[in-house]
Amino acid sequence: MKRDIFVVALEDQQREELETLRHSRDYHVHNLLDIESAVEPESFSFDALLDKARQQLDDFGGSVDAIVAQWDFPTSVLVPILCKERNIPSSSVESVLKCEHKYWSRLEQQKVIPECVPEFCSVDPFVDDPLQQVTLKYPFWLKPVKAFSSQLGFKIESDEQFREAIEEIRAGIRHFGDPFNEALRHAELPPEIQEMDGNSCIAEQIISGQQGAPEGTVYRGEFNVHGIVTQPRSTADLPFDRIEYPSDLPEHVHHRMIQATKTFLEHIGYDNGCFNAEFMWDEESDKLWLIEFNTRISQSHSEMFIMVDGMSNHEVAIDIALGERPSLPNRQGPYSVAAKCVIPYEHQDGVVRRVPSDEELKALSDRYPGTRVRLDVEPGIRLSELPNQDSFAYHLGTIFIAGDDHEQVAQRYKECLDALNFDIEPVTE
Repeated sequence: MKRDIFVVALEDQQREELETLRHSRDYHVHNLLDIESAVEPESFSFDALLDKARQQLDDFGGSVDAIVAQWDFPTSVLVPILCKERNIPSSSVESVLKCEHKYWSRLEQQKVIPECVPEFCSVDPFVDDPLQQVTLKYPFWLKPVKAFSSQLGFKIESDEQFREAIEEIRAGIRHFGDPFNEALRHAELPPEIQEMDGNSCIAEQIISGQQGAPEGTVYRGEFNVHGIVTQPRSTADLPFDRIEYPSDLPEHVHHRMIQATKTFLEHIGYDNGCFNAEFMWDEESDKLWLIEFNTRISQSHSEMFIMVDGMSNHEVAIDIALGERPSLPNRQGPYSVAAKCVIPYEHQDGVVRRVPSDEELKALSDRYPGTRVRLDVEPGIRLSELPNQDSFAYHLGTIFIAGDDHEQVAQRYKECLDALNFDIEPVTE
């Protein structure tokens, strides 16, 4: 009998990826909620979204055997609540929120892995003079305790910049802050978190280095890492973001990242769940900094795992949800190295007039086997109206690239960017 698997905000791309799983023929995969409500809502209520998911599961005629998270908040908190209600294996809501709430997470990290934690302090943006709360010297980062990507994240170098950022934060923080407060009410909160709710901010020391991220699982207390991705340092020729798998960081850095992750997840009681942990390694000082923990697989890594290991990382997420010991093949894919690369646009706002044609994209794929381009824009779209953009550049799409080594992947990324022809008409008002 086939088992019924529900994946929150399942896209066509992920349906293709799920076909690579060992037992894909034994699953009926269903979409729970949709992208518009779970990933790209203009405004939303967490509890209303939770009720909508409950109703969809109640209306389903068969057995709900697994519920899988692959996106950030609100999905990351919805899933453990839904799983608990239906006796499906999952991590506890409290342990998830100790990762999701940036300030709460820093407090917990400081207790067990203080050597990896940058200086930080909490900031209430709605008090009369928020600057009086800051204990860090300039420059520092200022960001909400819950946001998407780099939204409302600011590098602060002066009193004036701080006050300008606070005005923007006050205007926009409730978009995620109010729903996050609804989510926080599903857990027991310590007094310091009751005071610093979802409409609060955190100021953090600026750190630098090369990023690396172990991804893995905790199953009945058994900790395992199935892969490490890295974000290469930007260069003058290639200043844009990309992530590569497998990591080419030194082995001793891998061990330190893995040990810090294990120590923290054990400390907060995180179990029966997936994770990816983001670190930054400063090679000059050999300092390892922790950026954040994510309580899910990263669906943005799935294509890379397929290219290198031969199977999507959805495999371990479904294993966990079905109460089975998770495992992922190692290096069974067709390529040695894979990368997910941003197609950036760093200029002013504009209206898209032309995007690369299907013929141009196919020619690029033929030129570089394994290359796939996914566009997030089409003619007529105004860039400033794109959902969930960061504070530094617009994202026009994504390029997945494969190669024999990291140097070849970097060169192919540069050549792909040169080959992709967009026409964007500037908007000047």
